[in-house]
Amino acid sequence: MSKIIKCKAAVIWGCGAPLKVEEIQIDPPKSTEVRVRMLYASLCHTDILRAQGKGDPLPLFPRVLGHEGVGAVESFGDEVEGLEEGDYVIPTMLAECGACENCTSANTNLCLTYPVNRSGLMSDGTSRMSIKGHKLYHMFSCSTWSEYMVLDSNFVCKIDPSIALPHASLLSCGFSTGFGAAWKEARVKMGSTVAVLGLGAVGLGVTEGARMQGAAKIIGIDKNIMKKDKGLAFGMTDFINPDEYPDKSISQIIKDLTGGMGVDYCFECVGAEYLINQAIQATKEGKGKTIVIGGGIKSVKIDYFPLLSGRTLKGSIFGGLKVKSDLPIVFEKCKNKEFHLDELVTHEVTLQDIEKTFDLLKQPDCVKVLIKI
Repeated sequence: MSKIIKCKAAVIWGCGAPLKVEEIQIDPPKSTEVRVRMLYASLCHTDILRAQGKGDPLPLFPRVLGHEGVGAVESFGDEVEGLEEGDYVIPTMLAECGACENCTSANTNLCLTYPVNRSGLMSDGTSRMSIKGHKLYHMFSCSTWSEYMVLDSNFVCKIDPSIALPHASLLSCGFSTGFGAAWKEARVKMGSTVAVLGLGAVGLGVTEGARMQGAAKIIGIDKNIMKKDKGLAFGMTDFINPDEYPDKSISQIIKDLTGGMGVDYCFECVGAEYLINQAIQATKEGKGKTIVIGGGIKSVKIDYFPLLSGRTLKGSIFGGLKVKSDLPIVFEKCKNKEFHLDELVTHEVTLQDIEKTFDLLKQPDCVKVLIKI
């Protein structure tokens, strides 16, 4: 019988408040839930947005953030199948029931039976975490910035124990989101041209995916010149620093590199209104596709004529990847060392020093911060 566990976690008490490593209480898992002992976590841009109170219907505090990570199953409820104590697992923001209209469709990865959790609570409206009598909200389906967490078993994915655990943490959101966007969402074709706006972990995942899909030209765009070498490592063929072209728009620079035509696919990985419009205009008239991955904005004013001219604009969550159908393929590619994941991790901290992560992410050489739990 599982018991209450007291452990350390990074708690944030309000919008813009600092992270504080404090003792919290973790309740036992209920019948369909799993309690996980966390081993590694990582920082995603979405965590920063939630820390600022952005992206939720209402700010949810106090809260334990973190949705990227990897851990070992500590205990589970009596209705959980396919998991054993000690299994290595990653949390997923999405689920896949396999039976609903969306899960049986090849056009979406958003399960209707188990939708994306934006409430910060379990499916029954309660929390398994508390501190000093206060319930704690989690991030999507989980809270990886804690020594232990409880999540619904539908949002857990078992991994091969031979996969490097730091790499597994990276696959639970950012990199997989980018890779999936090129592979599953855009379905980049052999010999095509691609532009990637923003070369963070998501953008580099897109770059890797476009390379593996056989794209002939992959243009990386970032104001940080230190991202150039990273992009080249993942398969980028051309690099643009927009600051070096003060008299040209990003879309025009991209067209100049593609004989005036524009690219077949453009991925917006930042979440900026200006960049979304530039991404659309950078694609080919009549057939160009723009995939929007970046978050953090509530509304966007779209230039209408470029869309009217036959271009497509599509949003994407988790790169269109289905948890049960597609993630095992991603894991196999990771196991076979087809990804350049070592290039992503530039900094590492312990849970005790997690407050340093937001500052580290501002450094020009930082791509991904790994948190050793």
